Amino acid sequence: MLWCSIFLPALPLEVYARGSDDDTTQPFAVGSGGSRPQIVAANAAARTGGVKRGQAVAGALALVPGLALRDRDPKAETRALESIATFTLSFTSAASLVPPSAVLAEIGGSLKFFGGLDRLLAAMKRGIEARGHAPRLAVAPSPLAALVFARTQRSEPVLESRALAPALKDAPLAALGLDSRVLETLAAAGVRTIGAAEALPRDGLARRFGPGLVEALDRAHARIPDPRAPYAPPPSFETKLALPAPAHDAAALGFAAHRLAQDLAAWLLARGLGVQAAELALVHEPWQRARVGRPATVLALAFASPARAIGHLATVMHERLARTALPAPVETLALATRSTAPLAGAPLGLLPGDEADAPLVPLVDRLRARLGDTAVVSYATRADHRPERAQVETTDATHAGTDPPATPGAPRPLWLLPEPVPIGDALAAAPWALCDGPERIESGWWDGGDVRRDYCVAQTPQGARAWIFRHHARGTDDGDWWLHGWFA
Repeated sequence: MLWCSIFLPALPLEVYARGSDDDTTQPFAVGSGGSRPQIVAANAAARTGGVKRGQAVAGALALVPGLALRDRDPKAETRALESIATFTLSFTSAASLVPPSAVLAEIGGSLKFFGGLDRLLAAMKRGIEARGHAPRLAVAPSPLAALVFARTQRSEPVLESRALAPALKDAPLAALGLDSRVLETLAAAGVRTIGAAEALPRDGLARRFGPGLVEALDRAHARIPDPRAPYAPPPSFETKLALPAPAHDAAALGFAAHRLAQDLAAWLLARGLGVQAAELALVHEPWQRARVGRPATVLALAFASPARAIGHLATVMHERLARTALPAPVETLALATRSTAPLAGAPLGLLPGDEADAPLVPLVDRLRARLGDTAVVSYATRADHRPERAQVETTDATHAGTDPPATPGAPRPLWLLPEPVPIGDALAAAPWALCDGPERIESGWWDGGDVRRDYCVAQTPQGARAWIFRHHARGTDDGDWWLHGWFA
């Protein structure tokens, strides 16, 4: 087996920063919260001003008066880890969470499929960076060794178990994730590296520190199994994305919406689904809600058919945001699916550029997102032989994904009139030529809408093709012709 560790050292900062495309010119930091808050992470602009990790928040504000500060959000960090694990499932079938800041993926069985280790790692890193994260990737035959290498910034992969001992020799013991009291005791004795701990008598280590230390050393060196709980995406998608600063214009939310589209697309791919309906909630600032009692602004997203491409999802969200007036500044975006359907994966392309995620957005989705759900009308078929009842007008996009009932082999017009109209006067002025028919339609006795008609295709003197019929009552032709539709 071969494991890849994805370590995110700046995750507390990235869960906020990934919601904006603004450069790092604005000093921004994340604090621990509580009665004595400390700086957990800071961006480059804040660090340039002297802000450091572990520094008191009051001291950081004194150094950089314009520092934008947010409290650490462990739930958002967990959602980010789950999103990255879901993304890695497009490269492997086994991914595991390592809270609070790492994801493990078993990639040994995927190397040939993606063209080798270098190409696989490059694709994974490129996809994670596109989601607003700065990952450290490391590869080793054991998951714990991969974590150690990622935490200690070792980028050179280790591919064989026998190469683990020399590679781990100089790594700090703290990279194993051991208890801080164990690390302090060993450091007092001068044991600070994995190699130094390996040189000590194992029985003595086990008696002094319990079996956990020895087991960690053995798991890191692949001497014993190191099973990891596999991660499975939830059955429904629901996530949030906090912004580094409140947004006053809906147009400024487009970048954050694109990030959410990336997360949704990865979840849909992992589940083999396409989205038909979703909701994008714009959560306003808490003080605004408390002051005026204003709830979140909820935007309904509808798709004519199951969709999964990032470009498609992002375009629909951008169009909806473009025609939304914000009643108050927005601090968080929340996206949740409301209706999904199975969607098969696309075949792999053979030509350069085939793998690109082109935003092929159906016109109906663009119009519905730009003009409103009621501005676009579609038709859903029903199992009824009566033409006027065989289709129903709807604005619900979910009907587009249903399989229509079988249609008859006889011709049907593109344009069906709302109500049949008599054409006796037109026939008296100039005869129409019958081209096809008759087709008998007799149905509806069970609901009071009984019809008995013979339909024909006719051509008018001007050359137009029409769908006409005559009523029959008790088997006797009444002689009157009615127009019911026009052919293209």
